[in-house]
Order: sequence, then C-alpha cells, then structure tokens
Amino acid sequence: MPPVRGMFGTAVRLSHVADLPLVEYNTTDVAQSTLFLKRSLDLALGVPMAIVLLPFMALIAIAIRLESQGPSLFVQQRAGLKGAPFRVFKFRTMGADAELRREEFVSLDELEDPMYKLTRDPRVTRLGRSLRRLSLDELPQIFNVVKGDMSLVGPRPEELDVVRRYGPNALFRVSVKPGLTGPMQVYGRSDLRFDEVLAVEREYIENLSLGRDLRMLAMTGTAVVRGRGAY
Repeated sequence: MPPVRGMFGTAVRLSHVADLPLVEYNTTDVAQSTLFLKRSLDLALGVPMAIVLLPFMALIAIAIRLESQGPSLFVQQRAGLKGAPFRVFKFRTMGADAELRREEFVSLDELEDPMYKLTRDPRVTRLGRSLRRLSLDELPQIFNVVKGDMSLVGPRPEELDVVRRYGPNALFRVSVKPGLTGPMQVYGRSDLRFDEVLAVEREYIENLSLGRDLRMLAMTGTAVVRGRGAY
C-alpha cells in the first residue's frame, strides 16, 4: 500500500517531531532501494550543478548587493523530512526588513488554508521579481540538496509556522525530503489552490521513482520558461 493511502486507514496516530505535528501510520514505506537511487541522483547531478553554477550565483549575489542594502542570501528555517527543521538558502528577493513587515500584508492565523503567496508583494525588489520569474532565487538550494536536507525533486519546503497549521490531510508532505523542484513548481506554482497542491504532491509521493524524478526535472525547464504562477 502506498504510504499516503495508509493515512486514510485505521492505523493512524498523531505524534510530534521537533514540535511539529506528524501523522504516523502502519503501511509499507517507500522502498529503500528507491530512496538510495534518489539520493544517488541528487549527488550525481547536484554536485556538478553546484560547481558549474557557482560563478553565475556569485554574479547574482553581487547584483543583489548593488541594488539594495542587506545580505545576498535569505536564510530561513523550513520543515524537512518528518518535520525536522533545517536552514534553507535562497537569494534575497525582498528588502532586508521584509520578515518584520509580513504582518502588514498577511496573517497566517487568518488564512483559510496553510498556504500563502502575494501576487503583488510591495516588499519584492525589481531584481527580485526577475529572479522569481525565472526561479533563480532558488538556485542556492542546490547546496541544501548536496547537504542532504533536500532532494532535487519533492514537495515544496514550507515554513515551520505554516506546517504547524497543517491538518492530517496535508502532513504527508513531510513524509519525504522537500525538493528544489517538484509537482507544485511543474504544474502551476502559486496559481495552484492548496487542494490542488496536495493532489499533485500526493500522487507524486505515492508513485515515487527515479524515472519520475527525471521527468520532473525535464519538465521544470518548460515550467520556468512559461512562468505560470511565479510571483
């Protein structure tokens, strides 16, 4: 039985990992051979990508510093495998005080679903909009992949406060490592409703395979060019 389907059976138990709620269920886990191949792909592609992209990322970092004050990198705690927190790396696309100003624009407690994305966020810089449009702000996460906190393909890595608001139907998202790309990025990014995100990510996890990861990576380029849902 695929692990996600086990969530809807009778052998379900709610527990906590790193202060995050986590559903535990008795079912067959993803084959260890599949996870081994997935990690092998992460290293086989991730290490050379990190080396090749490093000069390009250095240029982006310089451009960010020239446009606005503050660090080039944005580092934030996100929920990883089984909800364990890790530090995710991204290029900064907003003003340096963006985190302090978030409550001016969105309150997590008032959201209908544990997911948010502002379509015209005034905190985003001019360069930041271009980086987001092409998903270049995500490039530093290749180092998260090499470290083993993330995979090349998987669910989107969410903020800890967002994951704490998950219901039992969404906790499967932390049953695998988050990805640099994944179903959400390929099928519409922020244009997807939360139930649509859950649907495409559940289907991905239930049918996890090396071939599927390779197809997702191939589809990512087309998704980036189209720019659908990139805010």
